[in-house]
Amino acid sequence: MRVLGVIPHQFLKITVFGMNMKYTVKIEMGQMEITYKIRESENIKSFDDIDKLIDEQFLNENLSHFTTMFNSMEKAFERHTSEEDAS
Repeated sequence: MRVLGVIPHQFLKITVFGMNMKYTVKIEMGQMEITYKIRESENIKSFDDIDKLIDEQFLNENLSHFTTMFNSMEKAFERHTSEEDAS
C-alpha cells in the first residue's frame, strides 16, 4: 500500500492510500481513526476523484462520528475507573 496523498483539514489528518485498484481513506483525530475502503470504479480512478468525494458534508459527518467515538471511550474509562475505585 502506498500513500497517494494527504487532504488538508484544520482538525483531521486525512491520508489516501492506494493498492491493487482499491483506495483506503484514513481519517484521524487524536487517538481515533475512521477508515474507508473504496474500490476503483468508473467514478473513482485517482486521488483527485477521492479528493472530490471528501466534501464538507462528508467531513462534518465524520466529525460527528468522532464525537460519538470519543464519548463512548470516555464513558468506558469512567466505568472502568469506577469499578477500580469500588474495589
